[in-house]
Amino acid sequence: MASSNSYKLRCSIPGHEMDVRGLAAAVFPEGAFVSVSRDRTGRVWVPNSSPDKGFTEMHCMSGHSNFVSCVCIIAPSETYPRGLIATGGNDNNICVFTLDQPQPLFTLKGHKNTVCSLSSGKFGTLLSGSWDTTAKVWLNEKCMMTLQGHSAAVWAVVILPEQGLMLSGSADKTIKLWKAGRCDKTFTGHEDCVRGLAVISNTEFFSCSNDTSIRRWLVTGECVQVYYSHTNYIYSIAVFPNSQDFVTTGEDRTLRIWRKGECAQTIRLPAQSVWCCCVLPNGDIAVGASDGIIRVFTEAEDRMASAEDLQAFEDELSKATIDPKTGDLGDIKLEDLPGREHLDEPGNRDGQTRLIKDGEKVEAYQWSVSDGRWMKIGDVVGGSNQQTSKSVVYEGKEYDYVFTIDVNEGGPSMKLPYNVTDDPWLTAHNFLQKNDLSPMFLDQVANFIIENTKGHVVGPAQPESADPFTGGARYIPGSSDGGTGFGADPFTGSGRYIPGSGPNPTASMGVADPFTGGGAYSSASLRQTATNIYFPKTDGVTFEQANSSQIIAKLKELNGRAPQEQKLSEEALESIERLLLSVCGPSSSEPPPTIQQISLLWKASHWPEDIVFPVLDIMRLAVRHSQVNESLCGEAEGVQLCNHLLSLMRPEGRPANQMLALRTLCNCFSGRNGRALLMAQRETVLSRAADLASVCNKNIHIALATLVLNYAGCLHSQPDLEAKAQCLSVASRALETVQDKEAVFRLLVALGTTVASDQTAQDLARSLGVSSQISKYSSVSDPSKVAECCQLVLKELQ
Repeated sequence: MASSNSYKLRCSIPGHEMDVRGLAAAVFPEGAFVSVSRDRTGRVWVPNSSPDKGFTEMHCMSGHSNFVSCVCIIAPSETYPRGLIATGGNDNNICVFTLDQPQPLFTLKGHKNTVCSLSSGKFGTLLSGSWDTTAKVWLNEKCMMTLQGHSAAVWAVVILPEQGLMLSGSADKTIKLWKAGRCDKTFTGHEDCVRGLAVISNTEFFSCSNDTSIRRWLVTGECVQVYYSHTNYIYSIAVFPNSQDFVTTGEDRTLRIWRKGECAQTIRLPAQSVWCCCVLPNGDIAVGASDGIIRVFTEAEDRMASAEDLQAFEDELSKATIDPKTGDLGDIKLEDLPGREHLDEPGNRDGQTRLIKDGEKVEAYQWSVSDGRWMKIGDVVGGSNQQTSKSVVYEGKEYDYVFTIDVNEGGPSMKLPYNVTDDPWLTAHNFLQKNDLSPMFLDQVANFIIENTKGHVVGPAQPESADPFTGGARYIPGSSDGGTGFGADPFTGSGRYIPGSGPNPTASMGVADPFTGGGAYSSASLRQTATNIYFPKTDGVTFEQANSSQIIAKLKELNGRAPQEQKLSEEALESIERLLLSVCGPSSSEPPPTIQQISLLWKASHWPEDIVFPVLDIMRLAVRHSQVNESLCGEAEGVQLCNHLLSLMRPEGRPANQMLALRTLCNCFSGRNGRALLMAQRETVLSRAADLASVCNKNIHIALATLVLNYAGCLHSQPDLEAKAQCLSVASRALETVQDKEAVFRLLVALGTTVASDQTAQDLARSLGVSSQISKYSSVSDPSKVAECCQLVLKELQ
C-alpha cells in the first residue's frame, strides 16, 4: 500500500449534534470505532466500501441523562465475545453497553461527580476517574475499591499491562501509580492539570497537560523526556502500534503527529477545541472536536479523500477566524508583520505558523512539508495582545478581552467577555449565573480577571495566575508528611516484662497445627493427599499467651508514674488483677468480670502512651471473654474502643502500643459483639492497620497479618466484594514489606480464604497481580507450610 508518510484527511463524519468528547477503537467489527458526545449519545462507526472511504453509523447508544465525557472498550470474554463499551458521563454514572442494544446492559453508580476517564484491564476490570477526586476499580458490576489520594479532579486514568498497576492523572498536577489499590508513587513535574495518559510499555508511559507539555515517564518515577510544540492545553494523547510514535490534540485547534520524539506533522482543524483522538488498528487517526465532527486522517494514499474533499477541508480551514488573545499564535505585534511576499520563503518545519498583513487584514498560514507550501489556516481577528482598543467581537459585541476558561465542566471552554471599565466582581457574578455555575467560585473568577488584566496585557496565564478552577497556589489539606515509627523494642533489662516476648506460640513445630502448634497435621500427608488444611480459615485466630504475674507487676510499677488524676488506688489495682485472673484460662476459679472492673480497665487504657502498654495487654486478654467483649464492643462503647485503639496505631506511635492494639483488635473477633463492631468499622480499621506494614517490627507484622486473616474469615461466606477487595489490597501491600515467615504465612492464608469459592474475588486477585507477587514463596523450605499454602493459593488463581 502506498504511503506518503504524511497524514491527510480521509473523511469527515458529521454524526453528533454537539462536541465529540471521547473516541476508542473497537474490537468488533474490524476497523470500527466508538465516539461519545455532549449530545448524550455514543455511536459505533464502521468503515464502508463507498468511494468516499467513509464510515457508517452502525449503532447508537443512549443511557446518560447528561453529557457523555469518555469511552473505553472492555475486552471480549466468553460471555461477550465482541467485547463491551463503557461510557462515563456528567450524570456521575458509567453505562456499559453491548454492540447491539441501544440501552445499557448495566449502569455503575458510585462516583459523586462527573466520570471523565475510563480504562479497561484484564479479566473485565474497569478503572474510572472522576471530578470527585477519586478513581474507582470495578469488576462484574461492583465497585471493588476506591483510590483516594488526589486533591482535585482525576482527569485521566489508565491500567498498565503489568497486573495490579494503575495510573491516575489529576488537576492537582500530579500523576499517581497505584499498586493493589494503594498509592505506590506520586509523579510531579507538570505545572498544570494532567489531562491525558497513554501506555508505552510495562515500564513507560506518556502524560499530557494543560501546561502545553507532554512527558515521558518510567514507572520507577523518572521523567525521561519532555516534548513541546502545542501552544495551548493538550487534551488527549494516543500511541501508535510501534509503541514509540504518538499523536496529541488540544485547545490550539491542532492534531500533532510525533515521530522519533519530534513533532513531525501539525494538522489544523476548523474547531477551537480538539478534545480527543484515537489510533485505529490500520494506523489511521480519528479525532473529535468542539464542532461535533469526527475527522479521520490517513497516510495511506488509497484511503485519502478525493482532491475535491481535501480542497473543501482546506477552504473550510482558511475561513476560520483566530483570536490572538487565545494565545494560540503567541505574542503578536501587528506593526511588525510582513506582507504577502513573506509566503515566498519556505517554512523550516511542519506546522510552523506565519502571520502576514494583507491590506487591513491579518492572515495566518501554516507550512505543510508534504505539500511544500503555506496553507491558509484563518483570518486573525482582535489584533495584538498588547493593544487595548475594543477589538474582540463576542456574541455581536466588542470587548477588550474575551477569556477562555476551562471550568472542569466536561464541555467546551466557556467564554468570559470583559471590558476594562467593567466591575470584575459583577462580571464574575454574571458569568457564573449565565453558565449555571456555583457562586462559591465568585472570588476565584473575579481574582482571575483582575490578575489577567493588569497592565491590559493578556498572554498565556502564569502559574500564579492560572485557571481559577484548576491552577496552582492551592491550599491542599493533609499534604504534610507524617513520620513513621521505628521498630526498636523499647523494653530492655533482665527479668522485665516485654509484651509479645516469651515462647512464640505461632511457630510451626513439625507436625503441629500451623497456627497453634497443636493437633496432628503432617506436611508429608498433605503432599500425598493434596488436602487443603490451610484455607478457608473461618474461625478467628487469637493471641492467647500471657504471664499474668509479670503483667501485674509492670502495671503496679508504672502506676507510680501515672499522672495523679489517673493513678489507680490499691483497691482498683486489685480489681484489675482479679479481672485478669478471671479471663486467663477456662478453668479459672475467679468469678466473671464485673462492670466495675471493666470500667476501671477502660479508664486505665487512657494512661499516657509511654506507660499504657500493660493495660493494653490486659485488655487484649480480656476482650476474649464474652462479658468483656459485649461490654467494650457493644454498640455505644464499641466505636469509642475502636477509635482509641486506632489512635494508638498511628504510624508515628510506639511499636509496643501498635502491636498490642492490633492484637486487641484480633482478639475482639472472639465474640459476637466484637465481630459486628469490626465488620462495621472495617474500612477504617484495615486502612490504619495497613500503614503499619512499613514499621519494621515482626510482632507488628504478625498481628497485622492476623487481623487481615480474621477479616477474610468473616467475609468468606459473604458476597461483600468491596470488603474482600480491601482484604486483597491490604494483604498484597503488606507482602511487599513483611519479611517474617509467620506473617507471610498468615497473609497467604488470608489471600486463600478471600478467594476460595469466589470467582469474582479470584478475578480481582488476578487483575491485581497477586499470583506474580506471591510466586516467590512457593519454594520456601522453612517453614514448609509457607510454600504449601502458597502453592494452594496459586492453584486457586489459575
